[in-house]
Amino acid sequence: MKMRPSRVLKKLRAGEIVSCFSVHFDAQSSDIASMAGFDCLWIDNEHTARDYADIRQHILTGKLHDTDVMVRVPRGSYSDYIKPLELDAAGIMVPHIMSAGDARRVIRMTRFHPVGRRPLDGGNSDGAYASIPYPEYIRHANEERFIALQIEDIEALDELDEIAALEGFDILFFGPADFSQSIGAPGEWDHPKVLEAQQRVAEAAAKHGKTAGVPATIHNAGRMIDMGYRFLALGADVLAMWDYTREIMEGFRRLSGK
Repeated sequence: MKMRPSRVLKKLRAGEIVSCFSVHFDAQSSDIASMAGFDCLWIDNEHTARDYADIRQHILTGKLHDTDVMVRVPRGSYSDYIKPLELDAAGIMVPHIMSAGDARRVIRMTRFHPVGRRPLDGGNSDGAYASIPYPEYIRHANEERFIALQIEDIEALDELDEIAALEGFDILFFGPADFSQSIGAPGEWDHPKVLEAQQRVAEAAAKHGKTAGVPATIHNAGRMIDMGYRFLALGADVLAMWDYTREIMEGFRRLSGK
């Protein structure tokens, strides 16, 4: 039984830039974004009330198109981290990494031996339902599934270099929204401290052979790429729906004289 490799990791290892799309709605949004050509779908389980059956549908939809699914997990126990992986998500993103010790604990819980001590099962989708020998399953999970650690708090900057140097994760992802809040300037994306942290994350990732990730728009993506970012979260279905419906209603009001 052949296990599916990660499209994201394949592109990153080839020196290419990865596109990711944030999905808030049901699996039809994942289907559309995959058909459009995105490399990765970002399914949020930190800020939304998704159950695992819903997450599974997004993962299955992505796999139909050879599109990776990354699940942002809630902060919690090891079960919160590994269940999306056992559903065969290509990666997880862990929010609010606060220190090197915090990052080490996440890596230990999400990587198998010899990197960590992720609880071992193999009887789920990621292990082809126990049809894969353990050595192959462990190797594949460690090499073809990615872990993204989010830097989105000012406290994390004190140990940023140490965090980036750790083995066992792939993407160092800067979160500007929560970072702006952590410096007392919520929503000020161009605040000097936000821009400085954004630059520092990109530099730390490059220094230690990690991929830098960041939310971006098609208008500032070039600047992010020039800064060193290679994993770009570009857009979301909720934003597209809002822009589309608002545009229609603005046109309708003009036509109807209101």
